[in-house]
Amino acid sequence: MKLFTSTEFNSFQDLFVDQLQDLYDAEQRLTQALPKMAGAASSNQLKQAFQHHLTETQGHVSRLETIFRQIGIDPKRETCVAMKGLISEGEEMVDAKGDPAVKDAALIAAAQRVEHYEISGYGTARSFALRLGRTEAANLLQQTLEEEKAADQKLNQIAESSVNVKASAQTTATAGSRY
Repeated sequence: MKLFTSTEFNSFQDLFVDQLQDLYDAEQRLTQALPKMAGAASSNQLKQAFQHHLTETQGHVSRLETIFRQIGIDPKRETCVAMKGLISEGEEMVDAKGDPAVKDAALIAAAQRVEHYEISGYGTARSFALRLGRTEAANLLQQTLEEEKAADQKLNQIAESSVNVKASAQTTATAGSRY
C-alpha cells in the first residue's frame, strides 16, 4: 500500500495497465508459492496438480510479458496486496501440523481462493483489452483465464474424489473416539 500517494487513472488504458501489473505481480508471487504447496501436499495427485500449475503459471508470466510488449510498456509489477494475503494464508496451511489428509484439504481450500482471485482478475483484464480494441491481448488473457478455470476444476475434482473423502473420514474417526 502506498502511503501519502494515490493511484491516478487518466485513461482506461491506465487502468488496463494497472490491472496487468497487478496480475504480473500475483503470478510472480505464485511461482514462489506453488513449489512450497507441492512440497507440503501428501497426496501425489495434489502434488502433481501444484507442479503442473507451476508450469502453467510460468507461462502466464510469459504471456503477460508478451502483452506488455504488444502495448509498448516495460513489464512492471504493481504490488498485489490481495495475492500477498492469499499466499500468506496458504503459507499457514503449508506450515500446519496434523493429519496429512486434512492438511491437503486445507491446501486445496487455499489454492482455490487463489484461483478464484485470478479468474476474476483475468476476466476483468480480458474485458478491458476487448474494450480497448486489443484483440491479441484479449486472446492471450482468455487463454490464461481458461487455464485458471481448469486448475480450479482440477483442484475441485481432487478434493471431491479423494482428499475431502479421506479428510472427513479421519475427522469422523477422531471425533468418534473423543466422545
